[in-house]
Amino acid sequence: MKIEVVTPEEAGLSAQRLERIKPAMQAYVDQKKIAGVSTMVARRGKVVHFEQVGQMDLESNTPMPADAIFRIYSMTKPTVCAALMTLYEQGCFQLFDPIAKFIPAFSNLKVLESDTAGEIKEVDLARPITIRDLLTHTAGLTYDFFEDSPVSELYRQARLINNVERTLEELTHELARLPLAYQPGSRWHYSLAIDVVAHLIEVISGQSLDHFLKEKIFSPLGMIDTDFYLPSAKRDRLVTMYGRPDIAAPDMTLSKLMKAWESGFNERIDLSETHPASKPVIRGGSGLFSTAWDYMRFAQMLLNQGELDGVRILGRKIVELMYMNHLPADLLPFEFGGEPNLGYGFGLGSRVLMNVAESQMPGSVGEFGGSGIATTYYWVDPEEKIVGILMAQNMVGWDTPEMAFRVLAYQALVD
Repeated sequence: MKIEVVTPEEAGLSAQRLERIKPAMQAYVDQKKIAGVSTMVARRGKVVHFEQVGQMDLESNTPMPADAIFRIYSMTKPTVCAALMTLYEQGCFQLFDPIAKFIPAFSNLKVLESDTAGEIKEVDLARPITIRDLLTHTAGLTYDFFEDSPVSELYRQARLINNVERTLEELTHELARLPLAYQPGSRWHYSLAIDVVAHLIEVISGQSLDHFLKEKIFSPLGMIDTDFYLPSAKRDRLVTMYGRPDIAAPDMTLSKLMKAWESGFNERIDLSETHPASKPVIRGGSGLFSTAWDYMRFAQMLLNQGELDGVRILGRKIVELMYMNHLPADLLPFEFGGEPNLGYGFGLGSRVLMNVAESQMPGSVGEFGGSGIATTYYWVDPEEKIVGILMAQNMVGWDTPEMAFRVLAYQALVD
């Protein structure tokens, strides 16, 4: 079940122009911005570029292998959203259903707001959280590491993202015990919403998330190296993490991470407490290990509108629904950590390009994709039939090798 590898010219790209990718990525390695990286480009279902530069482990001077395994963090989210939509197309729920219909713990939520005098108090919800709110990050939830709402401090006190002993169900119920940061539907805010989506899958299907993903997504697509843990036989392929301090560490915030980056902090990061390889930490928003080849198969399935190698995961119209903008105009541009995502809307679990010029990057209207906090990135361009995958292990960097890689992929198009 391998995607075919062809010469670039067979898929309408220039081999000579694609050769620009390797030295550009090598420059990031030479400048010690990343230790190593694996890049892959496919067009029309055929891989035209797959290269590695740098090391998977600096201390042992081990080169980055083609079958390297990476912690993909938030690139877990698209797989979970796709998995939920397999239940949607079976008629198990509607996007406008309140989440409390399936998870009653969300029935008595409050919102933490400041009144005109600056006093913080809990108020009632203007309306319930819907399943679409969760998929579009408009549910009013947040993350521990943000600092734009006092609710994030409550998350840090509750150790929502760094207590790996909690089950997914326990995490979800602890989240429901805390107030929302915003009224549902009032703003876009990146959050633990997809962890709630993951538990919703468990409630509806009666299966644990890891088993459901394996049955509905990973096994049918031949994603043999994608899971929430690594057996001992695969751990020598796991890429070492470098970069800023662990974003899931207790009391970690984006401002602390930014200060570390500005100071030149770039060290080997121990993730044994927050993202161990030896035991599964099953979450919806993070937790998966994967490879460039495995994720290419997932992304190519989406480009093919739900099918790969004769195996259909989702219906064509369901994929179309997922990857169109679901945000109203007054919530655009949506922001991450105060930075606007210009030109983009947001679909059911993924950014969606609406205005190429505003994005200031090459692409096409309808392009979608996502990234992980440790420098993993993918995009799918249905118009040009391109999929790009970049995998590195650099915690919370602002150096953006993925943006350079994307430009280098598009500039190689010749048809």
